[in-house]
Amino acid sequence: MNNTRTSGLPPSLTVSSRDLSRLEALLDTPALRRHPAALALMEELNRADVRAPDEMPDNVVTMHSRVECEDEFTGEHHRLTLVYPHEANVETGQVSVLAPVGSALLGLSIGQSIDWHAPGNRPLRLRVTGISQ
Repeated sequence: MNNTRTSGLPPSLTVSSRDLSRLEALLDTPALRRHPAALALMEELNRADVRAPDEMPDNVVTMHSRVECEDEFTGEHHRLTLVYPHEANVETGQVSVLAPVGSALLGLSIGQSIDWHAPGNRPLRLRVTGISQ
């Protein structure tokens, strides 16, 4: 199923209860409580289908997942690892869950796409093509 944001509706997403509790604790810190990126992530989490960690499908992006994705506009392939903010390192492809692409990827499954804008306002449509833990 290819569920994309191009229809105007956000794609469905699934999040583990462990990731949810850790992210909620992070987002409730004074430094992040009112930060726009934190508010956007909380909005995503509020609409997620939450499952126990042992009930998470293998094809869903979770924290520390290594995600392979393709830009559907250019055909470029990217490998990213979704991490907590203190672990982020752009040079090694470790993307913070608070970065726009990070919060957008969390909970997506293989085949789903997200639309977002790269630096310089360049439009991207990233389709998840592979996930490993």
